Amino acid sequence: MSSGLLHGMSADEVEAVLAHEVSHVANGDMVTLTLIQGVVNTFVIAIAKVAGYFVDRILSSGSDEEYQGSGIAYYVTSIAAELMLGLLASAVVMWFSRQRELRADAGGARLAGRGKMIAALERLRAMRDQPSHLPSEMAAFGISGGVAQGLRRLFLSHPPLDERIAALRAAGAPTQAHVFS
Repeated sequence: MSSGLLHGMSADEVEAVLAHEVSHVANGDMVTLTLIQGVVNTFVIAIAKVAGYFVDRILSSGSDEEYQGSGIAYYVTSIAAELMLGLLASAVVMWFSRQRELRADAGGARLAGRGKMIAALERLRAMRDQPSHLPSEMAAFGISGGVAQGLRRLFLSHPPLDERIAALRAAGAPTQAHVFS
């Protein structure tokens, strides 16, 4: 959480943001996301190498006994397959990331209260819509939360703020914090 958020939010909104982050920790989101990324990367590399091997075998001249292994076709095919499969894998990982954000929002609503969580997301949306005072080199560290269209949407790590707010309203999460009841 940045000092800008602390100064721009009420105590209830800060409580909701902290509850959201605690929910990430309680759910083991970072460990799970790291494991998913590792498994997906392993499949990308393995499938690309197998594809490269088969293309190289098909394009190489001669019999099986003369095959020397790893020609240029192997490397070209492997690299091309890694790039294509890597893009697909990124879309899968980002889908999971968007789901974990929605779960953390629901967890934040359970811990701090649905009203506080919705208010915090609405404040983030209002802060996003204000002109940024960040230098261009630092803009990547600001909250954008803009709406992506088309294929770009597949690579969002967080759902748009409007969707997150709508999901909380539709979920019927408790309006008050009832963690220990």
